[in-house]
Amino acid sequence: MTSEEMMLRFMEYSPHVDPALLEKAYQVSKTAHASQARASGEDYFIHCEAVASTLLDFKLDLPSVCAGLLHDVVEDTPFTIGQLKKEFGIEIAQLVEGVTKLDTLQFTSRDEAQAANWRRMLLATAQDIRVIIIKLADRLHNMRTLQFLPPDRQQRIAHETATLYAPLAHRLGMFALKSELEDLAFKHLHPVEFADLERQVNALTAGREKALANFKAVLEKDLEGTGIHHRVLARSKSLWSIYSKMQRQEKPYSEIQDSLGVRIMTDTVANCYALLGVIHSEFKPVAGSFTDYISIPKINLYQSLHTTVVSPSGDLVEIQLRTEDMHRTAEYGIAAHWRYKTGEHATDAHLEEKLNWLRQWLEWLQDLKSPREFLESLKTDLELHQVFIFTPMGEVKALPSGATPLDFAFAVHTDIGMACVGAKVNNKMVSLDYALKSGDICEILTRRGSVPKKDWLRLVKTARARSKIRSYLREKGIVA
Repeated sequence: MTSEEMMLRFMEYSPHVDPALLEKAYQVSKTAHASQARASGEDYFIHCEAVASTLLDFKLDLPSVCAGLLHDVVEDTPFTIGQLKKEFGIEIAQLVEGVTKLDTLQFTSRDEAQAANWRRMLLATAQDIRVIIIKLADRLHNMRTLQFLPPDRQQRIAHETATLYAPLAHRLGMFALKSELEDLAFKHLHPVEFADLERQVNALTAGREKALANFKAVLEKDLEGTGIHHRVLARSKSLWSIYSKMQRQEKPYSEIQDSLGVRIMTDTVANCYALLGVIHSEFKPVAGSFTDYISIPKINLYQSLHTTVVSPSGDLVEIQLRTEDMHRTAEYGIAAHWRYKTGEHATDAHLEEKLNWLRQWLEWLQDLKSPREFLESLKTDLELHQVFIFTPMGEVKALPSGATPLDFAFAVHTDIGMACVGAKVNNKMVSLDYALKSGDICEILTRRGSVPKKDWLRLVKTARARSKIRSYLREKGIVA
């Protein structure tokens, strides 16, 4: 892509912003990396160009795209942060600094180096969410070209992508990016299983596409009569999501039911429910398949209505209903909300509120001193398999799968967590290491003067609970 093509793509969604700085970043990056090549033998600059192209897909602002072009100049060339500040200003320099790795020679173990780099990157992200979006775009291109690296590095990078980067993209609601990262990691971590599943999916695709087209035709006819504005898209599942479901259900691919998928977009929340009513009256819904993520959104901002119905041909079809705004959030996640902030007229009044959970979570993570504990806690809190637990008053708390009454207590209020002496779940006493299940009603028993115990650190799953307990124990000199 030439610099002119890049500027034209940027101006398509930001016509009132002067793209001259983009041209300058393009040329500086190309010159700085001129003597370098990738493992594939290609010019190194192709990587910088690819990262910027992904950021343009997300319609990010000018500083982000410039930082995408320049993200490796400090790490891999004599160019310094000081020079970046002088040439491009403090904003772009800070974005580049946020994604620049610390020198691994500073650390005694790989765990320590990895934890330190994630800690630094997450701290920068807490200040500016664009840091992590640039880093995810960087990782995406590295994964697309992973086959050119030695096998041991392929395995290490694919594993880090599967356990940290893809879950982080999911946590930020960047579903399209998350799915591609997962499939690329799957391809390198389990090549035999990947090839086998890809062959099976391709073999069934022709027949399934015909069944899906037939269902869509019947669905469109039924929805037309409502007069409600809508559009219907076919939805294909990623190979990794199919494989994960096979593992969870211990079933072969031929028995995985919901590979057929349809997405319906409309203009208002009320119309989502109206269209759901029409669908359930025309097609038989599968018992227990309905989930309402509009009234209770996922922690990554995702909202949709999910249902599974039986098509006239007997196929099971998974349907998602959402507004166009919800669809943009589902595809681009936090990047979609950043776009509003950069627009001339439109503003997302809730962007800061939506970022608060991220900042709070990052603060809790910073409290963890051990590199291994930091990485394990990060992986746990990126886990998006949630359980929904009710207080006795009917308030809902979303927690990661495997969370305990202690996690719930700290989610309700720090003081309740600190004074916890026991718990009742569905009116029965349970131990504090009990794994909560969706729908449980949890009542926390407290006693004035009661304090956290050291063994609680083994019982909790969430960074919030761990941070609060550790902070108290450190204050009392019980832990370092």
